Amino acid sequence: MEILKRVKMTPKHILVLWLFCGLSWLFIELAYVVNAVETVELDRKVLLALREAGDTTNPLGPKWLEEMMRDGTALGSNWILFFIVIIAAVYLRLIRQTRLAGFLVIAILSGFVVAFSLKHGIDRPRPDLVPHATKVYTASFPSAHAMMSTLVYFTLAGLLANVERRRTVKSLLFVAAGILTVWIGFSRVYLGVHWPSDVLAGWCAGGFWALFCYQVSKRLPFRGG
Repeated sequence: MEILKRVKMTPKHILVLWLFCGLSWLFIELAYVVNAVETVELDRKVLLALREAGDTTNPLGPKWLEEMMRDGTALGSNWILFFIVIIAAVYLRLIRQTRLAGFLVIAILSGFVVAFSLKHGIDRPRPDLVPHATKVYTASFPSAHAMMSTLVYFTLAGLLANVERRRTVKSLLFVAAGILTVWIGFSRVYLGVHWPSDVLAGWCAGGFWALFCYQVSKRLPFRGG
């Protein structure tokens, strides 16, 4: 108790703590009830709402929207994310942030291991209500596209924000990360390869790990490494 009294909790610290708790709680709840009748029924309603009435083979909206969703889902593929991380790590190395570059690689690789361990452990089947508009190879829960894109883009935004002094640029980095992760996550449901709860769980897990990495990166002596 004496240690807790010495810790000065600012509003920012409290917000971060609430984010950690909220993301953890929501993911655990989703993982616990993922096979419950109520959850499956809600997933089914959302998935079918994104299909033309009377024709589950045809996604809702014009053809260009379907192509846009395919383009978006590609931005969350493992190979694209790995390529972006490599480029970012090389950039950090070139500006003499070697330790930060190493931390980035470790953060992403550990997240990748966690994502696919969760998939293997929970082993939820993919949606079978509608045809899949893109290839899939693993289990459904959580969405690795949603989790890894959240982890990669927000971790990159956080780490790059540590070496950027302008607030407007820092804000732009996080806004761009948010747009990309929402686009990618929604595309997985729109294309019929994930239940909505898979994507929500992926966002929670990826957001938790990205927030953890960001907090660690602010406290370790990376600069000048």
